[in-house]
Amino acid sequence: MAGTGRSYRSRVSSSRDDIDGDAVPLRPTPNLRPQRGSRGRGRGRNQTSIGIFNVDLKVLLGLSAIAFFAVLYFIINLMNHAEQAQTPRVVTPFPAPKLMDLPQFQGEHKESLYWGTYRPNVYLGIRARTPRSLIAGLMWIGIKDGRHFMRHVCQDSDDLSKYGWAQHDGRSFGHQVIVDQDMNLGTSFLKSKGEDSGYGGDWAVQIDVQNHKSRGNEEASRSAHLFFYLADEDGNTLNLGGDTLDIHENPLLASGSRMDIGSWQLHLKSLDDLEVHYAGFKTPHIHNLSDLVQENLGLQVRKFGRLQLPDTSVDSPNILVFQISARAPFRTDVAFISGTRLESSRVEERVSSLTGTSLTNQLKEKQREFDTKFEKSFNLVDKLDSESIVAGKAAIANLLGGVGYFFGQSKIAVSGDMLPGSHDNSILYWPAELYTAVPSRPFFPRGFLWDEGFHQLLIWRWDTHISLDIIGHWLDLMNIDGWIPREQILGVEALSKVPSDFVTQLPTNGNPPALLLALRDLVHGLKKNKFSAAESDAISSFVERAFVRLEAWFQWFNTTQSGKEVGSYYWHGRDNITNRELNPKTLTSGLDDYPRASHPSEDERHVDLRCWMLLAADCLHSIAELFEKENKSAKEYGATVKLLSDFEVLNQMHYDDAYGTYLDFGNHTEKVRLVWKETMTGHNYATRELVREVLESPKLRLVPHIGPVSLFPFIGRIIPADSKILEKQLDIISNRSILWTDFGLRSLAKTSSLYMKYNTEHDAPYWRGPIWMNMNYMILSSLYHYSRVDGPYREKARTIYDDLRGNLIRNVVKNYHKTGFFWEQYDQRNGKGKGARVFNGWTSLVLLIMAEDYSS
Repeated sequence: MAGTGRSYRSRVSSSRDDIDGDAVPLRPTPNLRPQRGSRGRGRGRNQTSIGIFNVDLKVLLGLSAIAFFAVLYFIINLMNHAEQAQTPRVVTPFPAPKLMDLPQFQGEHKESLYWGTYRPNVYLGIRARTPRSLIAGLMWIGIKDGRHFMRHVCQDSDDLSKYGWAQHDGRSFGHQVIVDQDMNLGTSFLKSKGEDSGYGGDWAVQIDVQNHKSRGNEEASRSAHLFFYLADEDGNTLNLGGDTLDIHENPLLASGSRMDIGSWQLHLKSLDDLEVHYAGFKTPHIHNLSDLVQENLGLQVRKFGRLQLPDTSVDSPNILVFQISARAPFRTDVAFISGTRLESSRVEERVSSLTGTSLTNQLKEKQREFDTKFEKSFNLVDKLDSESIVAGKAAIANLLGGVGYFFGQSKIAVSGDMLPGSHDNSILYWPAELYTAVPSRPFFPRGFLWDEGFHQLLIWRWDTHISLDIIGHWLDLMNIDGWIPREQILGVEALSKVPSDFVTQLPTNGNPPALLLALRDLVHGLKKNKFSAAESDAISSFVERAFVRLEAWFQWFNTTQSGKEVGSYYWHGRDNITNRELNPKTLTSGLDDYPRASHPSEDERHVDLRCWMLLAADCLHSIAELFEKENKSAKEYGATVKLLSDFEVLNQMHYDDAYGTYLDFGNHTEKVRLVWKETMTGHNYATRELVREVLESPKLRLVPHIGPVSLFPFIGRIIPADSKILEKQLDIISNRSILWTDFGLRSLAKTSSLYMKYNTEHDAPYWRGPIWMNMNYMILSSLYHYSRVDGPYREKARTIYDDLRGNLIRNVVKNYHKTGFFWEQYDQRNGKGKGARVFNGWTSLVLLIMAEDYSS
C-alpha cells in the first residue's frame, strides 16, 4: 500500500451512492396479470367486466403514482448532481456518518460541556458550544507609568507579569491568576446544574482584586476599574436590570431570553463598596468590543473628566457592559441563572448559592477535587519537589483552560479552472464547528492539526470523553479526499488574530497525523483493559466509526505525499523557485525551517514522513484487528507496517554510515548562501535585497543535517535493541557537539552548516537550534523504551534518559517560576524561554515527562 496503494477515491464513490442516494435504483416490472384477476372467471359476464374494470383502474392509478414519484425522484437527483457538480471536491465533506453524531456526544455529555471558558484569546471569556452564542467576558484598566491601558484580548504587548490557570478541570471549574503591574487579579469560574436550571445550567465568576505592592504605592491605591460584559451573537435584545444600578438594593444586572437556554438573568453581588455603571451597544461585531468600550470611555473623559461609562444604552442592545469600580482590595461575584421563567425557578435561592460564602466554599472544594484528580492521574508526590508539582498543575490547567469552541469557514486555495470567471483563487470550506485546545492564547488562539495530537496525549489521560470529543471534531473536518486543513481559523475572533496572507489553506499540503499518537494509546489501552467499562464503550464506538475516516486520511497521504520509490514519502508544498530563502521551508512537516534538500524536487525522501506513515499504518492495523474488520484491510495495513518497518530497506534509503544516523535524501548542495544584491528601479533608485546564491550544482544525495528528523526511526523504535546503529543513535543524542545541552536536545546539530542561520533577512532560526518540548518528549519516550528492553545498550539508554529527563524538567520548572509562563521553545545556550510565551500547548508535555508516562 505504501506509495502505490489502493485508490480510496473509487471506494468513496460507491459508498457515497449508498449514503446520498445518487444512484436511481432499478424498480421491478409491475405484474400486470395478478392472481386476483383470474378469480373472476367463474362469475357472470357483468360481474367479470366490473371486476376487470376495477382492477385495471387501480393498476393504472398505481402505475401513475409510481411514474410520478419516479419522475420526481429523477428530477431531484438531476438537481443534486448539478449542485454537486458546482461544488469542488475540496470543499465537499467526507461522505460518512459524523463522529459528533455518535450517541456518546449527545444528551448529558453535550449539555455538561455547553458552557465553558471557550474563548482562549481573551483573558477571561465564557461562551456556549453553539455557533451563535451568548458570550461573556472581562476587561479591566491597567495602569503603567501613569497611563491607562485596556486589557481584554491576550497580547504580549500588555506586558503582564503573569497570567494563566492555576487549576482547571476542563468542565466546570477554573481558577486563574493575573498579575498586572501592581494589581493581582484572581478570576474563578464555576458551573452548576440544578433541577430548575435551563439547558446547560448556571455559572458564576468570582473576581478578586488585590494590591500586589504596599498600600503606600500611589498607583496601587487608586480605584480599579473592571468591565464585565454580556453579548448576544444572535443579536437578541439584552434587558437592563434597571435604569440605575444599585447592587445592594437589586443585584439584577440584565435579563433576556434565547431559544437554546430559555430565559436567563445576570446578577452581581459583593460585600464591598462598589460603584457600578453601564453602557449598551448594538453591533454584530463582537471581536472589537474592547475598542468600542475604549472609545466610549475616551468620550466620557473628554466631556466630563470621568473615567466611567455613561449609564446609557441604545435601543434593543445586544451588548451590555458593566463597569465595576472600587478601591482594592475587593471581591465581587457574577452569577448567570438560566431557566428563570419556570414557576419553580427559585432564582433568589440559586443566586445566593452561586455568590458570597457559598460560592467561595464551592470553589475551595473544586480546588481540592482538582488536586486529588491531578495526583491520581499523574502520581507525582513521591517523584518530584513541590515547585515541579506546582508547574505540573499549571501545565494541565492551562492546556484545559485553553480549550476553545470555534465556528466558521476555512479559506481554501483552489486552481483557477475550478472557479471559472472568478478572480479570487480561493473558496470557503463548509461552515464547521471545532472544539479544540490551542497552542498559545496570545499568539496562536486557534486550532493546529499536528499540535493537537500532542495536546491529546495529555488530555486523554485527564478526561477521555473530552479528548474523544476534540478528536471527533477534527476528524469531522475531513473532506471527500481525506484531507484536513492544517490550521483552523474559524470565526471573526480567530480571523482578527491572523494576517490575511496566512489565512488561506492549500489542499495539496499535509501536516503530521499526530492525532494518531493519542488514538494509538487509546487502542493500546483497550487491548490492555486499562479503562473503565464506560470509557471502553466510548472509545470502542468512537474508533469503530472513525476507522473509515482514518483510512481516508491514510490514503490521502499515501497517494499525495508518496515518493518515486515504493515506501518513500516527501512533504509536498516546498517552494522550488524561491531565490529568497537560504533553504526552502517545509511548513507542512511542522518543522518549518528545519533544513531539507537545498533544491526541492520529486526525488526527495523525508525520513520523518516515512515514520509518520508507519505510525498511521500500525494504528489502522491495530484497529482492524481489534474490531475484526475485513481480513483484506488488516492484511493490507499489516503489509504496509512490514514494509515501512523493514530495517534493511530503511537503511538503504536513509542511513548514512559516515554520520551514523538517518538523513533525508534529495537534490542538494551545501554551497548555498544569502548575499546582498543591488537592483535598480524607476528613476535610477537603487534598492538592496538579500537573495540566495548557489555556488555549485546540486546533486542527488543524503542531506547532511542532523536533528530530530534523523532520530525518527529511533522515535518509531524501528531499530533493533541489539543493533550497533542504536548505539550510534545514543552517541549522537548524548554528544554535546551535536544535540546535547544541559537544558534539552537541540532542534539542529551544532555541526550543521545551517545551525542558527537566518533563512531570510527577517526569518530568524526557528527549528535550527532551539529546544522544543514535543520532539524532546518523543525522543525521551524511546529512550525510556530502550532502557527497559533487553539489549547491550540498555544501561546506556537509561543513563541518557535520566540525565535528559532531569535537564528538561529542571529547566522548564525554573523558567516557569522565574517568568510565570511556559514558553514555545528554550534557548539551547542558556535555557531561557524563547518564542511565544504563554505557550501552553505541547510544552505542557513536561507533565508527562514528570510522570514518566509515555506513548505506547
